[in-house]
Amino acid sequence: MRYGMKNGWKATIGRILILPAALLLMVPFALGAQDFASTSDFAFNPEDVTFNRDIAPILQRSCQNCHNPVGVAPMPLVTYDDARRFSRRIKERTAIRDRAGAMPPWYVEKNIGIQHYKQDPSLNDEEVAMIAAWADNGTPEGDPADLPPVKDFDNTGQWTIRPDVVAISEEMLVRGTDADWWGEIESFSIPLDEDRYVAAVQIREVNDVGNTQDGRETVGGRFIVHHMIWRTQPPEGRSTSWPVHEVGRNPDVFDLRAGRLLKAGSVVASESIHLHSNGRDTRARLEIAFELHPVGYEPDYQGSITPLANSSDIDIDSNLAGQRLDAYLVTRGHTKIISFEPHLHAPGERMCLEAIWGFKAETLSCVGYDHNWVRTYVFQDDYQPLLPRGTILHITGYMNNTETNRNIPDPRNWQGSGNRSVANMFIDLGERVTLNDEQFVEAMAERVEKFNLTKNDYIIGCPLCLAIVPTPPAKVAGDSDLQPN
Repeated sequence: MRYGMKNGWKATIGRILILPAALLLMVPFALGAQDFASTSDFAFNPEDVTFNRDIAPILQRSCQNCHNPVGVAPMPLVTYDDARRFSRRIKERTAIRDRAGAMPPWYVEKNIGIQHYKQDPSLNDEEVAMIAAWADNGTPEGDPADLPPVKDFDNTGQWTIRPDVVAISEEMLVRGTDADWWGEIESFSIPLDEDRYVAAVQIREVNDVGNTQDGRETVGGRFIVHHMIWRTQPPEGRSTSWPVHEVGRNPDVFDLRAGRLLKAGSVVASESIHLHSNGRDTRARLEIAFELHPVGYEPDYQGSITPLANSSDIDIDSNLAGQRLDAYLVTRGHTKIISFEPHLHAPGERMCLEAIWGFKAETLSCVGYDHNWVRTYVFQDDYQPLLPRGTILHITGYMNNTETNRNIPDPRNWQGSGNRSVANMFIDLGERVTLNDEQFVEAMAERVEKFNLTKNDYIIGCPLCLAIVPTPPAKVAGDSDLQPN
């Protein structure tokens, strides 16, 4: 059994309170894929499902960005013959849903917390059941007239943002027998001749592996760049930090009112890149795409990455599942959460983000984790948590250091804190922005108007949305007790 509400929209805005976050966090993380209703619960007839009418649109929306002839996935899923060949595997992997190995690689648990994210490729229950019915019923192709136009794929199609500027690194070589390496790479230029604000950034690795399933089973499969901590350095002045690149990572989309400045003449610099072998001699480069705001754009507030982390007492026993880690952070100002990004290492299986304000505690998001496909979960603009100053942010993580976790090289090893994949990290690298009193009240008022909230409504992630009044100043020593309004 899972706790929470079945339908995602009811878990975000509804007339009934969901269960307290403390109870939600007691849900065992090892439940795996959720149990789905039978096909009789849906409107379609299982025997009528065909590739051309029903399955191809799902693959085009949620799978083919990677599974195409020039994509990063090991096999294309573009044509009927492509999909038919792998139908049993597609059925198996799409049914996993919110755990390591799920396809598409999107691990948000659909019955807990906020359910509205940008770039969400996930399938709903009916689509998963439809894929299963198609596979079980002999993979019928259907009427050719029902097939949607086949998408065109080339290197430009691998971007999921609109690149205005692309910076390209020097080529790197990692041989099939090389050990892991950390260090500095040669800085590379960004072709930008005027200062501009960035709306989104995306990094991809381009290498000479091609579409193949050969080689070592390793973190990231075909890739040699595990992660890169990087910044942009202008000719003069301070550098700008950017979200960490990690293998499999989707684009980072910044808040509409908090674009990040990219100065003309800047170079990409990094003293901390992690390279590892994929079992083949591989030459690769990194390409960084920036989507820019229009000329003249100015941000209302500045975004930042303020790690919510625990690196002091990571103690992961050998051959043990269900091991829990916790970390806390008290916000110093009114905070809008832009994204949630769990960063763990190989034993990581799940992380939840909770907000505690006064007596109120609620789960904002729970997601599974797969060290092969690191995801960042960007909340849709009208669903970003709006939290008053003094809110406690709490992450809870669950580790599985046993042979049932396919990412573990040897479950006999104890793990502590460290940079290597055989060590561990416990961090939320999500983006947050700080709002002043006026901006905070304005943001809450906009949300109340957007959803026509009344005193009978409840919205996750906005504890003061139904009390649109100036937030009282923080209490300081010597003040008399503040009385509630």
